[in-house]
Amino acid sequence: MKVKKPSPGKGHAKSQKWKNVKGKRCRPPITSSELNTSPVMAVMATEHKASLNKKPSVKRLKNKAKSVSEFKISSSQSTFKKPHTEANGNSLFTMDESEDLDDWREYSRSIHENGMETSEEKEDVKPGRLEGESLHYCAERNHRKNQAVLVMQKDQTLCFRGKCSLTCLYGRVEVMGFTIEEGQESYPLFSPASHCPLIIRSLEASYNVRNAKTVASTILPEYLPVSSWKKLLKKVTPNSSIILLRPIETPMTRFLSSFRDLKELFSPTMSELVSAVLDTPLNGLGVIPLISTIPGLNNSRTCMDALNTLINACRGDMDGCAVILVCGPKNVGKSTFIRTLINSLLNHSTSVDYLEGDLGQTEFTPCGCLSLLTITKPLLGPPFTHQTTPEHMIYYGDSACESDLDRYVESLKFLWRRRSQSSETPVIVNTMGWVKGFGFQLLVDMIRFLPVSHVVQLGHGGVTHCPAVTPEFLRTAHGYQTHPPAQTALDEFTEHHTPPRSYTHLIVQSEFQGVGRQGTARHQRSNEMRELSLLAYLSQMQSSDLGPVRPLQSLVPYQVPHSAVALGVIHCEVAPSHMFYAANGSLVGLCCLAEKVVSTGGPVLLSQSPICPCVGFGVLRGIDMERGLYFLLTPVDPSVLRKVNCLLLGAISLPSCILTTQSGIEGELPYVTADYSFELSGAGKLRVFKGLQRPSHIGL
Repeated sequence: MKVKKPSPGKGHAKSQKWKNVKGKRCRPPITSSELNTSPVMAVMATEHKASLNKKPSVKRLKNKAKSVSEFKISSSQSTFKKPHTEANGNSLFTMDESEDLDDWREYSRSIHENGMETSEEKEDVKPGRLEGESLHYCAERNHRKNQAVLVMQKDQTLCFRGKCSLTCLYGRVEVMGFTIEEGQESYPLFSPASHCPLIIRSLEASYNVRNAKTVASTILPEYLPVSSWKKLLKKVTPNSSIILLRPIETPMTRFLSSFRDLKELFSPTMSELVSAVLDTPLNGLGVIPLISTIPGLNNSRTCMDALNTLINACRGDMDGCAVILVCGPKNVGKSTFIRTLINSLLNHSTSVDYLEGDLGQTEFTPCGCLSLLTITKPLLGPPFTHQTTPEHMIYYGDSACESDLDRYVESLKFLWRRRSQSSETPVIVNTMGWVKGFGFQLLVDMIRFLPVSHVVQLGHGGVTHCPAVTPEFLRTAHGYQTHPPAQTALDEFTEHHTPPRSYTHLIVQSEFQGVGRQGTARHQRSNEMRELSLLAYLSQMQSSDLGPVRPLQSLVPYQVPHSAVALGVIHCEVAPSHMFYAANGSLVGLCCLAEKVVSTGGPVLLSQSPICPCVGFGVLRGIDMERGLYFLLTPVDPSVLRKVNCLLLGAISLPSCILTTQSGIEGELPYVTADYSFELSGAGKLRVFKGLQRPSHIGL
């Protein structure tokens, strides 16, 4: 593909200044700007500010000295020493000579020889959810740097809505199966209203540290003022975990929040507002804790048993690599189980391979794609928060495969051939929620033509909602392309890989609230989740600078000659004379045909749906017939675009907000018209409502 793109002007990033809050250890009242600019959060902040005017009922601490334990404090611990510099160049905290030493004497009396807390402090340490006043005792915020430090004890959890960046300073914590330890990089956490809220869980220390407070005293001064870190230091025990939370803002979050309907995406839902804890040191960072009435993301006993079995199998000695296929009906938690499994495997492996077989709810790409990629980083959020370009991808062009089952199966075979057969990396295979009729036959085919070692079948209510795909059942089951006796559908693979005669079959019973039913709250429906993933993909065209969001119509498009690429429609039949009308203003897949595109001077149109690699997506924002040019918006790198010689149009539509609520448009909206008559035959788009009963069947 020959592309031309003028260099756009750089936007000026807005400077963000954080006000330094004066005062000692008291925290100022939160304001609506600290939480969110949304009307809902502003009202909540106003009500909270009014409640602060009431007479406080907080019990003040007594000023008498704490009792000294029977162990004697050595002179080296009770005597304050001058600050020094460690061998790695990190300087410890410093104090002026005028500092009041009374606080230091109290601090030294609170430390035992073995670094443990007093019996008075042990009473405050309780496992369970951190909420209410407990967050004030174990969390401190640095307003100048706009960050907070949280001390968590073993088995304590923090359930929250919002987004933040987490760094483990001491100990270790777990999020969605992934263990974050001290010394590791910072990880972004996303807990939007479209999915179950995330839970941060403190784990037991991996090694025994007797002088935990001494180690913590070298860490905390770097992130908190003196009065704050000394308060937190009293809560540190050998089994404590110290985490640093910072606000996070990415091009994806800024682009999504620019749409009116998505401004509250990372805020609590209406049903969660009564359970939100507003007056904590974490709220101004974009983290809103939830009380224990919100269950959060928890796994059932059968789920934990299956995870342990799979992890042990991948860590043990196997003939070849583990190929784990996850199946089950819709809305039983397949995607959540897979994310937890991937994160758990990344605790023991550097990478995990992933084969996407679900067209409707894809994990790493917009919907309508089948892909194969290698995962090296944990997944700490829903699919739209980790959109990426796979190593191998096929654009099927629809969120379901009923229209062309053969093309679906052949696309999966195409992807599996691209995988390195000598790799020892475990493979996780995601499947569709269509487990009846032809959907179940396709599942049987996938188990047969892939060298599956484990099949995880999810269900709820004590049943699996389809036949249990055990090895015994598979010997007599009929697939779409395969029939008993069980033979691989990929005969060319038998020379290199002999499919296993048997595999381990695991059943997982989901027990979360609302299992088996589609979410009814905003952003929880399947079509809304698909739109979020597509918007997140398009957000990659935004600048990484923290400036204003640039609407798509203001971006400079690529100019692609008609003769350089072929144009095809893969989800329906379109007359060649109407091809440009259908493609203009639509989402297209950027694909690479094996054959060279030959043009006789005009545009090249495809008559069949090819199976070819796809490198990304773009918006065909305009077609110039006089100059023979396509105008294309895409985040794909120009070096990759040179390999593209095919544009495929599928049934995946752009979200309506892209066309109707983009800012900066003067006059009539492009591609949108009100002069439209639905009385004409074929004027409206045909929509299929699955599961909708006919009027004659209602009441039977």
